[in-house]
Amino acid sequence: MAGALSNLLVVDLSRVLAGPYASMILGDFGADVIKVEQPGRGDDTRQWGPPFTPDGESAYYLCVNRNKRSITLDLKTPGGQDVLRDLVRRGDVLIENFRAGTMSKLGLGYEMLREINPSLVYCAITGYGQTGPYRDRPGYDAVIQAQGGIMSVTGAADGEPYKVGVAIADIAAGLYAAISITTALYFRQHTGVGQHIDVALFDAQLSWLANVASAYLISGDLPKRFGNAHATIVPYQTIQTADGWLVLAVGNDQQFASLCRIVDHPEWSIDERFATNPARVANREILIPLLTEIFRTQQASCWINALLAVGVPCGPVNNVPAALNDPQTHARAMVQIIEDAAGRKIPLVGPVPKLSATPAQITATPPMLGEHTDQVLQGLLGYSDERIAALRAARAI
Repeated sequence: MAGALSNLLVVDLSRVLAGPYASMILGDFGADVIKVEQPGRGDDTRQWGPPFTPDGESAYYLCVNRNKRSITLDLKTPGGQDVLRDLVRRGDVLIENFRAGTMSKLGLGYEMLREINPSLVYCAITGYGQTGPYRDRPGYDAVIQAQGGIMSVTGAADGEPYKVGVAIADIAAGLYAAISITTALYFRQHTGVGQHIDVALFDAQLSWLANVASAYLISGDLPKRFGNAHATIVPYQTIQTADGWLVLAVGNDQQFASLCRIVDHPEWSIDERFATNPARVANREILIPLLTEIFRTQQASCWINALLAVGVPCGPVNNVPAALNDPQTHARAMVQIIEDAAGRKIPLVGPVPKLSATPAQITATPPMLGEHTDQVLQGLLGYSDERIAALRAARAI
């Protein structure tokens, strides 16, 4: 079945994570994504390992580059620039994540490219955006997490700040890019007009502060670190059991009353120290040690089964293998093994959205560097063998 975006041609100049994450989402829904890479080197993440597959592909690269075709272009050469312009003439979307101003210096900025394709949706992803005092700074996820505030509220209350264990600023920026691109395409459908999209990792990180940012803006109080606990909901944290950890997520007073019955202390639900969530927040130093002492008497699975039976949200603290092998993971097809024409079998995390009429699909494994250069130049752009040979001789491809 053709994907919902199967009529789209996406020219993807991005590398590493944010841009490739956005183009992967478009590819999952059927877009023809042409991944443009530097000859001889390719996406930086091709070298980010171990681990590597037996044929030398890094696990990092594989995670966000399925459903794409790879070509190599040197955009610093006239020939490479000409090929890109030809792709843009036929394309719908261009994604790039060079530093602000880089594409314009090459003669390939939005204002130049819109002259040859006024309907082009051009998405630029940078660390700090196209404007502001930091526009020229390089944008790396760890720096953005630090500067964007998330590290100040992550980690133990009396410990050092911690970054999130994955590059969440990149992931959030990639999601915003994909949403913005589809929004711009919807606008173009009604007007025929393309536009420029400016996505910054820094902005994405600030948005990801969500209720923490809102709490400061409303109260003026400095947000604190609570480790695995919650600033405004109690009990909402990890709890140690006889054989490991579980997470409690008690979101209202009714759920707390059910928890009290399970731990054989129904009187706590009417105790003025704990009866309401604001009271529990004020008295967390009293309540949590009481709960911890009780939870250490039984295994995590016993508590989880009992709590779920009465509607108290909770779950195990899984490591990555346990999470990827969870029955729910398999039921949702969130791990898929894809085989390419050469017989390579690549395990990948599956698409997240489940659309009834136009589901996301993994139809191709992440491509080898330059795997589709000749295919794209001949089949899409109509170049002759002689022209391709000349470009290769000039090291433009």
